[in-house]
Amino acid sequence: MDMTAVPPAKIAHPETGEVADPRVEALVNDVIGRVADKWTMLILEVLAEHGEQRFTRVGDLVGGISQKMLTQTLRQMERDGLVVRTVHPVIPPKVEYRLTDLGFTLAEAFCGVWMWAEKNIDRIEAARAAFDGRKG
Repeated sequence: MDMTAVPPAKIAHPETGEVADPRVEALVNDVIGRVADKWTMLILEVLAEHGEQRFTRVGDLVGGISQKMLTQTLRQMERDGLVVRTVHPVIPPKVEYRLTDLGFTLAEAFCGVWMWAEKNIDRIEAARAAFDGRKG
C-alpha cells in the first residue's frame, strides 16, 4: 500500500455535489487550519491595511505576538505563497514583508467574515447572553 497516497475525499463539492478532489479537500482543511490561527489572520489584516512592513513593525501592529511566533507564522505564510520576504543588504539587515497577490485574495476572502461579524454582532451577543442566562 502506498502510504504517500492521498486518502479519498470525505466531502462533496459544494456546487456539484460530486465527491471533492481529495487534494482540494486536504488543501482546504490545511488552509482553514492555518488561517483560522489568529496570528495568520492578524498578519494578513496588518499587511493588507498597511502594505509592506519591516519585521518589527509587523509585530508592533499585530500586538501581543512573540518574536518566535511572528517568525514561525511569517515563515509558514511565505511557504504558502501568501507573503514575500525581502532582505535588504544593509547593516543592520532590513527585512520587510508584503502580501503576494495570493495573500491579498485570501485577505479579501476573509474580509467577508469581518463584515458578517459586524452585521451580526448584536444577534450573537444576544444569543450568548440568553444561553448564559439559562438556569440548569
